[in-house]
Amino acid sequence: MTAVFALATSLLWGLADFGGGLLTRRVPALTVVVVSQTVAAVVLGTVVVATGGWSEAGPQLWFAVAAGAVGPIAMLSFYKALALGPMGVISPLGSLGVAVPVSVGIIVGERPGLLQFAGVAVAVVGIVLAGGPQLRGAPVQRRAVLLTLLAAFGFGSVMSLIAEASTDVTGLFLALFVQRLTNIAVGGTALYASVRRGARALPEEGGGAAVLAALPALAFVGLADVAANGTYSLAAQHGPVTVAAVLASLYPVVTALAARGVLGERLRGVQAAGAGLALVGTVLLATG
Repeated sequence: MTAVFALATSLLWGLADFGGGLLTRRVPALTVVVVSQTVAAVVLGTVVVATGGWSEAGPQLWFAVAAGAVGPIAMLSFYKALALGPMGVISPLGSLGVAVPVSVGIIVGERPGLLQFAGVAVAVVGIVLAGGPQLRGAPVQRRAVLLTLLAAFGFGSVMSLIAEASTDVTGLFLALFVQRLTNIAVGGTALYASVRRGARALPEEGGGAAVLAALPALAFVGLADVAANGTYSLAAQHGPVTVAAVLASLYPVVTALAARGVLGERLRGVQAAGAGLALVGTVLLATG
């Protein structure tokens, strides 16, 4: 079940990243984060009330608060790094966040077998290559690299934190709800500060009407992100974190394939090779 839940996570995160990437071409990034997470919070709040999730409140929810605080910071750092570019360097570096939950798993005593170690190594290389690394001729600002590494650490930390935020499904709904509320608080504060500095909260073309028109897509991004956090938590609870984290981090492959299918973007040779290696690593992890 670990492999099933983790692969579902990579699918959901990949589609959420693809949808979020499209939306940020028309809507400010922080607005995308705040609105999408608000929609998700409304849905999750309804689920928590319906399932009596409040009864699962406990100290473990602080992990959800921490995940909710780190997530928007990581995403904003990543967006800023992408703006500084080049994307062919930034995107693959962002995938290195998988090292955080894998390291945590090893520290707490997990010892994958030889096939699984090989699968981890092959899959991580595939994940990085699937991002289409720009290996030469790419001047990179030090600030862009630092922002990307900060984002990668944040993404990996969210994976580790949310896995500790609940012990059952009902508690998971509550943990995800608390995470969303924290996302909104942190993202909303950042958006307010950004507007105070002169940035726009609404698109230049269309304003609030454009955000309303994009609401279904924003809802999809928010709910896909929630579902991905949930399936990852289940994956980490049902099996080794080292396996769950690597399989869940295959989302760059999904994003690249979505861009190929929807936008007609051609996969570069290095991306196709990365997708192939990621598939080989997946098979090794699943069979090991």
